[in-house]
Amino acid sequence: MKRTLIITGIVAGVIIIAMIVFNKLVSKKEKVSIFTEVKKGPFEITVTNSGDLEAEKSVDILGPEIRSSASMGGGPNRGPGPGGGMRASNFKIQDIIPEGTEVRKGDYIAQLDRTDYDNSLKSALENLTTLQSNLEMAVLDTAVSLTNLRDAIKNQRITVEEAEITLAQSKYEPPATIRQAEINVDKQKRALEQQIKGYSLKKAQALTNIREKKRLLADGQDLVNALQDFLAKFTITAPSPGMVIYKTDFGGTKRKAGSNINPFDRVIATLPDLSSMISKTYVNEIDVNKVKPGQRVEITIDAIPGKSWTGSVTSVANIGEQLENSDAKMFEVLIKVDGVNPELRPAMTTYNKIIINSYPDVTYVPTECIQTGSDGIPYVFKRNRTRQIVVLGEMNDKNTIIREGLTAGTSVYLIPPVNPLKFRLVGKDLIAGLK
Repeated sequence: MKRTLIITGIVAGVIIIAMIVFNKLVSKKEKVSIFTEVKKGPFEITVTNSGDLEAEKSVDILGPEIRSSASMGGGPNRGPGPGGGMRASNFKIQDIIPEGTEVRKGDYIAQLDRTDYDNSLKSALENLTTLQSNLEMAVLDTAVSLTNLRDAIKNQRITVEEAEITLAQSKYEPPATIRQAEINVDKQKRALEQQIKGYSLKKAQALTNIREKKRLLADGQDLVNALQDFLAKFTITAPSPGMVIYKTDFGGTKRKAGSNINPFDRVIATLPDLSSMISKTYVNEIDVNKVKPGQRVEITIDAIPGKSWTGSVTSVANIGEQLENSDAKMFEVLIKVDGVNPELRPAMTTYNKIIINSYPDVTYVPTECIQTGSDGIPYVFKRNRTRQIVVLGEMNDKNTIIREGLTAGTSVYLIPPVNPLKFRLVGKDLIAGLK
């Protein structure tokens, strides 16, 4: 029995000790978790958002231009051309150098698929051969026909001369014979005149036909030249030195090998000017009215930890956009990064802290410390078991400025205490300043 009592006492002692230790740990944890101190120092009102780096200026690398019929040698009665009878279809990127490649002016960038326009060039070359043959045939036919007409005129002149000789020899013949000879001379002369006029008309007609054939041949040659020049542009080269950045479509997809290029949006890639960079970010409709051009911005980049940059807001969009995975309207904000930064590259993710306002030395507490009664009067619970009425200033995403009511170093509750009604209300003299 005595042994049982001893064991029971030992167990009870261990339990008591464990409870004491547990209570001390809980008490220590409570001190750490539910209290904080009022702080004094610099305070910033900020709007923070992630963004993407872009070059402020860039040179577009363009695909070939679909030009008008006139400039391509096409048009009514002219062969089909890239801007005329041929429809303006998409261009497919057959090959393109890797994104991020640094190039010099004239370096190879990409190759577009030539298949459709190669067929057009083949047809134009075949048509040019036909037009050349037609011209040669027209010249030959004209030469033959005009030669025959000239021979006929020459023969008719002889016939006229013979008729005149016959008339001259008939002066001793009876009057009827003389008259018949005179009629024959007039007849042969009229025939000669008709042949001369016919020759002139036939020559003019033949020359007009030859000029038309020459014009068609020239148009065909112009079309072939234009197509050859056009197809030469399917090999894309760099218009200036820089780093190749793929073009991003509206859906966020980058144009690469296999992508189609719209003839009305011919950008294949860009060559950004890395000496002047901007961060493009979006601010929600609640905060956008706080953001103004000229405000200072602190920028960090995920890919370059441990470093920061400065910049300033250059523009704020007037119209919001509905972005993917966002319920609120978002407004585009452009931030120019200060200085020249060779480490920065387009498409790097940025973290932008826009400084809306800053104070060199103010008193502030975490916003969750501040409570509001049914009368709308703000207060905080102090560790000395009082409810302190406070006059509030501006707030940022974590803290709120205390204009009156608290001093630095005061210990306050982060969350309301268990029995808040037992805390004495103080600072009623500040209520007048709240109205």
